[in-house]
Amino acid sequence: MSEHTGSATQAPAVSAAWARIERARHNERPYPMEFIERIFTDFSEIHGDRAFGDDEAVACGMARLDGEEVLVIGNRKGGTTKEKVRRNFGMPHPEGYRKALRCMRIAEKFNRPVISFIDLPGAFPGLGAEERGQAEAIARNILEMSRLRVPTISVITGEGGSGGALALAVTDRVLILENALYFVITPESCAAIMWRDANQKQLAAEAMRIAAPEVAKLGCVDEIIREPQDGAHTDHEAAASLLGDALRKHLAEIKAQPIDQLIATRQAKFRKMAQFYTEG
Repeated sequence: MSEHTGSATQAPAVSAAWARIERARHNERPYPMEFIERIFTDFSEIHGDRAFGDDEAVACGMARLDGEEVLVIGNRKGGTTKEKVRRNFGMPHPEGYRKALRCMRIAEKFNRPVISFIDLPGAFPGLGAEERGQAEAIARNILEMSRLRVPTISVITGEGGSGGALALAVTDRVLILENALYFVITPESCAAIMWRDANQKQLAAEAMRIAAPEVAKLGCVDEIIREPQDGAHTDHEAAASLLGDALRKHLAEIKAQPIDQLIATRQAKFRKMAQFYTEG
């Protein structure tokens, strides 16, 4: 008799929403620093927040895009287990956000555009991070980025989780890769809260509407960047090339606008984001 008879041995069906999440979290998917290394040249890292320390989950530095000097920011997640622990699995502490803001102010001083790359499930929620002002650091970045006097672009390359992502994404243009996600909470955490069962993660993923096409409909992102067939993890070079072309296009467009108009447009965009109206 076959060992595979009976429904008990069948793997549970994977929903379309959960399949997209698996692609966004694929082990071979390029991380932000991999995109930065392929798209930019002459990256020179800046360390420390000048207050507490140097968060290794966040990398900031000056670089060149086709010869133009820009500031790039990317969170680091790590590949090996040792590296993941060192980078805190890509979840920034408050000093990471303060380092990013310090570097953005340097970019503003020297009139250099700011480009951030985001792939994180959220800011680190640990006791130490909270004691050092995690919420204040996120709120400060949101405030200051809304009025930064240089062109700004952010790219969600994998997971864009909650305020941890938003603290690096209040920008003139918010881009998202085709299989990336933008959410207020992970599906597992949502399921644990709503259904008291983290195993309901697929149901939560369907209900949350966190995939790129869905957040684009809400106005949370400005463009979906196409990935190579079957996902960015299948061809890192092609994925970086597609993203690089999009960055060049958007940067040229926003640089052509007067800075006061750019800031007013940026602020108006975030005020209107995901608003719903009903007729009386």
